[in-house]
This record gives sequence, C-alpha cells and structure tokens, in this order.
Amino acid sequence: MPNRRHVVKGLAALVVGGRLARGATGVKRILLRSSWQTVNIGDIGHTPGMLRLLEQHLPEVEVTLWPSSVDRGVREMLMAAFPRLRIAEGRLDSSGQPQTDALRAAWEEADLLLHGSGPSVLARDHLAAWHRLSGKPFGVYGVTIENIDEGLRDLLSQAAFVFCRDTVSLRHLAEAGVRCKTMEFAPDATFAVHLRDDAAAEAWRRETGLEAGRYVCAIPRLRYTPYYQIHRRAATADEQRRAEVSEKHRATDHAKLRTALEMLLRATDLKIAACPEMTYEVELSRTELVEPMPAELRPRIVWRDRYWMPDEAASVYAAAQAVVSFEMHSPILAAAMGTPAIHLRQPTDTCKGQMWRDIGLGQWLFEADPMRGEEIGAALCAIAGDPAAARATMAGAMDFVRQRQSESLAVVGQALA
Repeated sequence: MPNRRHVVKGLAALVVGGRLARGATGVKRILLRSSWQTVNIGDIGHTPGMLRLLEQHLPEVEVTLWPSSVDRGVREMLMAAFPRLRIAEGRLDSSGQPQTDALRAAWEEADLLLHGSGPSVLARDHLAAWHRLSGKPFGVYGVTIENIDEGLRDLLSQAAFVFCRDTVSLRHLAEAGVRCKTMEFAPDATFAVHLRDDAAAEAWRRETGLEAGRYVCAIPRLRYTPYYQIHRRAATADEQRRAEVSEKHRATDHAKLRTALEMLLRATDLKIAACPEMTYEVELSRTELVEPMPAELRPRIVWRDRYWMPDEAASVYAAAQAVVSFEMHSPILAAAMGTPAIHLRQPTDTCKGQMWRDIGLGQWLFEADPMRGEEIGAALCAIAGDPAAARATMAGAMDFVRQRQSESLAVVGQALA
C-alpha cells in the first residue's frame, strides 16, 4: 500500500503551474476575454459580474482572465474578490498565436474561450484565431451587436452560443443570417456584481452629508465619449465630428436632467449626488449638474470630485433612494443593489438601452431627444413618493434577470461538456 510520501509525489506530478491537470481531475477551464478598459466603471464591472456568475453556477470550473487592462487598482480588486482567479495578459502575433508564456499556457489549458459583456464583439479577431488554431469551442455572453459584416456573421455562426444583452441585437443577428444554434437574451454580466466597498462609501457619505435613503445619484454623459481627451491625444477627424455633435447637445440634454432634479429637490427634502461613470464625467457632472442649478438649491447637491471603482460606486448606489443616468451601467449597478434606476438613452449610444425594456423596466427608460425634463422629474417624484413600491418593481426585474442568468449559464456549462 503506498505511503503518504508516494501519494504526495504522485499528486505533484499532476500539478501544472500550481493547478491539477484536467486529464487527471476532470476539471474544466474557461478563458474569459474581458476587462476592456478601466476609464469606465461599467467596463470594469463586466468582469466581476461574469466571474460571479461562473462562481455561482459553475463552481467547479477554473477561470483565467485574459484582460485588455487591469490597471487603476482593478487587478487588486479582482484578486481580493476572486482569489482563485488567474490572469493571463498578452497579445496575439500576426499569425494569431499568443505572444506571452502566460497566455500560451492559458490557451493550452482552456476548454472554452468566453467573450464577456461589451458594446460589441470587441475581441472578434481573438475568437477567430482561437477557433482556427485550437478547434475548441467559444461563446459570447451579454453583448450588444449592431453592425454585422460577412466575417462576423460567419464567425458567430461557429460559436457554441451567442447571448445578447438586448433583444434588438438578437434581431440584428437573425436579419444578418447568423446561424448559431443558441442565440438568446442574457442581460449584461454587470447585473451580477456583488462587490461593495461600504467603508469607502460611508466615509464619503459622512464627509458630504449624504444620509442613506435620502439622496438620488445623477450621472451625466456626452453624446460621444471623448476618448481623445481621456487619453490626452489629438482628435481624429471623426472624433472631432463627434465632439461637435456632443457639444451641440450638451446643454439641452443636461438641462432636461436638471429640470427633473430641480423638481425633485423642490418637492422633497432629498439631496442629489452628481457622480461619474467615466473618468471625464467627474468634471462634466460639476459643469452640467452642479454649477447651473439655482443658487438656493446648490447646497443640497453633492459633487463627487474624483473617479471611483465599481465596488465603492455600488455601495453609494445601494444607499441611494434612486439613480438617474445618461450612462447605462450605473443603473445596472444600482439594479444589482436593488435600487430603483432611470436610464436616459441618447440616440448616439448603442441599442443596449433596450435591455431596460427587456427586463421589465420600460417605465424607467426615456429617449433623450423626445423626453421632457418634467417627465423624468415626475418619475423621480413617484419613486420618492413610494420607495417601497419602486424597490419592489426593481426586485421583480432582478428576479427575471437572475432567471435568465441561471438558464444562460446552464448553456455555458453544456458547452464545456
């Protein structure tokens, strides 16, 4: 009978990079392509949301993250929340081969390449290389898809599954002739975020006088994100054109939101927290949501003067009575916390706003051009008038979200079988 030393020696032979080899244990592995950027708490939030879904529904699966960016403290936040997570950074060369040892190992070990939530199939070239070189399955989870060329149509037709985060995208797939066997609706993975930083949030609320349940968070947005400003480079001709569109609508868009906030402030004793979802919106919230407000109301408006991570934002949204936002992912984070949230959709944004209707929150979705500030204000005042009913509405929507999460993760699990 083998002694303990022989058993330990035998186990050691099965360890690959500190993990048991799949052939010996039956462990399945997913390579998650996500973490697109860190200047947007929504793009950060996609990853912990997807990791949480995998942890809840496929707990035996080992996950390696293949990120674009995990700076600004994102790496540390993810590792603290998911200590089993491995991160494999790297790019592909011109032939589609991984360029780093870590990424090569992850490609070799993984049974499935999973493209996480985003505004499109951002890593389509990586999916194509994986499919061509490995022959192993891949799938797409919680994305918006608007423009489908022949190459993307053919690629998605080879996927094990394509889950879109809005039903408009599903219609686009059908119209383009995508022939994937599983094309269904699954909400953005950010709905599954459970991370919180209550200590940081409570410290900021104490500092600014925001009492739990006695404030509403408001988030601004330009029609087009000024990435050239964020990354401090010269604008391209197309970016300059987009900047002109943003400038044309900056005043009218935010005037409507200010009208709604003023209605709420005059009808209640609540406060407003002007918050960013993206780095550039720290300053935008000051110039568009704080300074133009009537002087007598300004003391009840708190300006978030610095960027944050989604865990702190989630804690602030959790303690709010409501969130109203031109951005999409602050309402999603609020929903994950059970807080009622209104989305103001700009026509230059993707069709992702449709997901608010898809999960049963159409009454809290307003289209930026036709909407009037008074309509938004009435919706906010209705939430303030019966916060329990508003939270029950959000809870019902989240029940449906969790149902779709469970059903869609079962499909992901089947792709690993």
